[in-house]
Amino acid sequence: MLETHFPEVGQRLPERHYSAGTVQLFLYNAAIWNPHRIHYDLPYTQQQEGHPGLLVDGPLQGDWLTQLVYDWMDEADELLAFSYSNRRAAYVGDELVAGGEVSAVEGDRITLKLQLLNAHGQATTLGQATLRRAAPR
Repeated sequence: MLETHFPEVGQRLPERHYSAGTVQLFLYNAAIWNPHRIHYDLPYTQQQEGHPGLLVDGPLQGDWLTQLVYDWMDEADELLAFSYSNRRAAYVGDELVAGGEVSAVEGDRITLKLQLLNAHGQATTLGQATLRRAAPR
């Protein structure tokens, strides 16, 4: 039997590290039907768009934050709301660290503040999630 606990404001979520490669970007973009060349065509990305490398999709970064939340949740919890906003470009080979903390606890509802940071400590993506913690059995 799972023992359900209620976290405290300020409690940090375990961090996860991500670094997208070219194959992952290609497959991800094929799966979401995204034909934008900045995710798979390096000469185009550099010469036409002026970026130093292939860009990591904003939606992929949002998915990484969602994965962070689901990994932290208890099995019976329910994700009620999730949002994210991309703030800075991330490129193939960048190591991004996903993390977050509990920002509010109101009854059985928990709000999480989320972020993906690059190697310079700059946020590439910020997010928020609200979940309902299951009652103890």
